[in-house]
Amino acid sequence: MIKNNGDAGHPRATGELLNIRRASLPSAAAIVLTLGTAGVARAETAPLGVPDKSFPESVTSTSDGTLYVGSFNHGGVTKISGGKAEQLVKPGAGDSRSTLGVLADEKSGTLYVCSNDISAMGVAGPSDVKGAWLKTYDLKSGAPKGSFALSDPKSFCNDIVVGADGTAYVSDSFAPFVYSLKPGGTALATFATDPQLAPAKDGVGLDGIAIGADGNLYVTTFIPAKLFKIEMKDGKAGAVTELKPSRPLDHADALRAHGGGFLLIEGNGKLDKITVTGGEATVDTIKDGLAEPVSVTKVGDVGWVAEGKLSYVIGDNKGKDPGPFKLTPVALPK
Repeated sequence: MIKNNGDAGHPRATGELLNIRRASLPSAAAIVLTLGTAGVARAETAPLGVPDKSFPESVTSTSDGTLYVGSFNHGGVTKISGGKAEQLVKPGAGDSRSTLGVLADEKSGTLYVCSNDISAMGVAGPSDVKGAWLKTYDLKSGAPKGSFALSDPKSFCNDIVVGADGTAYVSDSFAPFVYSLKPGGTALATFATDPQLAPAKDGVGLDGIAIGADGNLYVTTFIPAKLFKIEMKDGKAGAVTELKPSRPLDHADALRAHGGGFLLIEGNGKLDKITVTGGEATVDTIKDGLAEPVSVTKVGDVGWVAEGKLSYVIGDNKGKDPGPFKLTPVALPK
């Protein structure tokens, strides 16, 4: 997400959406995993380079270790396998624009992509399609499969998770909605809405989204940074509860299931492990000092973190050379 000026990644807010995350260098591939001590898998893994000036905003993966990365400015989706990058979804394919959240669902062979018109932020994108959309593509070929509009005029498609029954759930950063799309569905439905999920004035609402080991849906809000549980029973949404973190969060971004808990990206440079107990969320930082992190995906015992450098396209560093982009591997705790 994207930080607002004046705040203590995914674009957001109105007017001064800006200030973002930080960055770093590129590199090659090769993963050598060995079991470490203290329940942590030690990863001797090189970072992976991302196409030049592509400003990644989200990353997902499949079980064979293939990574899929969207592009905030160029659009499209890049596939990285065996250390080699190739364009899987071409910019503008299927009437897409700037790509944010990406989610690979191997069971259905579908790549879910959040597509948004962010021209108001000064990022034209690869087409002139207006609005916010959930796009679907064939996971192997990248061919367009479907296109689903988010309903509110202010909507901003941020991220996606898919449940065990194949239902996709989508977060909307500029309106207080979580949408759902059932297998074979032709339109998004409002799955959950609550005043607590509405974006604050000059803030950014729903961002990361994940399904917990308890079967409930969990979401973050970016500014102010919060974590919520949305109860799910028989495919329907129940109570929305704000969880109390063990320490304050800063720009809560991507959320991914991990073991019995979650991985969380904080826009101030952190990858965290989140453990939920009742109405409380214990926050343990796995790695700090990441360069404007925007998303994470898990491959085995490694979390691959996308460092978006979005401040160089819509923030305080706009106009400066962002240098190369990379996905950074981080050893994950058990």
